[in-house]
Amino acid sequence: MRSVNRVVLIGYLPADPETKSLQNGQSLVKFKVATHRDWKGRDGDKQQVTDFHKVVAWNALAQICGEYLKKGSAVYLEGRLMNGQYEDKAGIKKSSTEIVADIVNFINYRKNKDGEQINLVEVPA
Repeated sequence: MRSVNRVVLIGYLPADPETKSLQNGQSLVKFKVATHRDWKGRDGDKQQVTDFHKVVAWNALAQICGEYLKKGSAVYLEGRLMNGQYEDKAGIKKSSTEIVADIVNFINYRKNKDGEQINLVEVPA
């Protein structure tokens, strides 16, 4: 049986990315992407929850993301989930999930007078 591990997100960066150069010459960038989920509650009021997703990009993609992305940047990204485990400073085992990015497109958008996002336009990376 064939399996699929694919993630697609459209969101924005809540903070600047962190760029690192490793001793083996590889480049790494880590950043978070925020996405929103909207719904109407039982009382009819609009509700919204923001999810924050950890993203990592490597090498050439890392260099491009590190150079051009900043807090507030809107992105479309595709990648895969990667699960890992680590021990914190107290020696407690923890798990983490992050998205390893394969594709990151920078998005330029506008908002109308009501603050709603309109006219998504892909900006070449």
